[in-house]
Amino acid sequence: MIKNKVSIPRPLELLAPARNADIAISAIMAGTDAVYIGPDSHGARRAAANTLSDIARVAETAHLYDAKVYATVNTLVYDEEIRTVERLINGLYRAGVDAIIVQDMGILRMDIPPIDLHASTQCDIRTPEKARFLASAGFSRLVLPRELSLEEIRKIRSAIPEDVELEAFIHGALCVSYSGDCRASYMAGGRSANRGECAQICRLPYDLTDSDGNILVKGKHLLSLRDLNRSSSISDMADAGIMSFKIEGRLKEEAYVKNVTAWYSRILDRIVDESDGRY
Repeated sequence: MIKNKVSIPRPLELLAPARNADIAISAIMAGTDAVYIGPDSHGARRAAANTLSDIARVAETAHLYDAKVYATVNTLVYDEEIRTVERLINGLYRAGVDAIIVQDMGILRMDIPPIDLHASTQCDIRTPEKARFLASAGFSRLVLPRELSLEEIRKIRSAIPEDVELEAFIHGALCVSYSGDCRASYMAGGRSANRGECAQICRLPYDLTDSDGNILVKGKHLLSLRDLNRSSSISDMADAGIMSFKIEGRLKEEAYVKNVTAWYSRILDRIVDESDGRY
C-alpha cells in the first residue's frame, strides 16, 4: 500500500508526453492532468513537431477537461532566431498553451506574452543554488534531473518559494549521461541534443573488446539503460516536494502513452484518496 506523508496542501499533477495532437488527446482521455507537446521548431525532439493549429486543438480539448498543455521550446536559440522564437511563443500563447518549457535564458529577455515559464531539465538544476536562481529569475516551475535523491529534492524544495513548483520524471527512457547535460551526440556526429537532434548513440549495439582486440561481447546494447519506473516511489517523491510527475516519451506511440498514463493516473488517484485531504 502506498502511504502518503505530505502535510503541505499541494495539488499533484500527472504529466504525459505527446508526439502529436491525437496522442495528446488520448492521454487526456486516459486521465492525465497535463500534456507536453512540441511546436514546429525549437523543441528538444525535432521528430515530434506540431503546427500551432494542432496545438490549439489540443488546448481546446484539454481545457474542457480541466487539463493543461505545456509546449516545449527547450532548445538553445541562436541570435538570428530570436524574432522567430518570439513569434512562436506569441503564437503558442494565442493557441491556448498554459506554459512553455524552456532551456535558453535568452527567452527571459524576449518580447513575449505573460505565459508561465518552466525551466527544462536541460537547465541542469542539480543544486539549491541553481534552483534559487531560476526561481528568482521568474520561472514558475523547475524540472529536476532524474539523478537527484529524495534528500537532494528536499533541499531544493526548502530553498525556493512555496509557489514555485517542482517537476520530476517517473517513467520512461533514461539518458546514459547526466540529464540535460549530454554532449555525446554532438561530439560523435555533430548532432546536438540541445538543438533537438540527439542521435541516441547510446541506444545502438556495440562490441566490447579488450586491450588486445579480443571481442568479449558482440552486438549488444551496452550503453542503453533500462527504462525508469518510479511507480512505487510516488508518495515519497510527493513528500520530498514534487508536485508534477512526468512520463518521458514524446517519440512513443499512442498505445504506450495511453497505457502508461492510465496506470500512473490510478496510482496518483489512490495517493490522493489516502491523503486525508492534505492535497
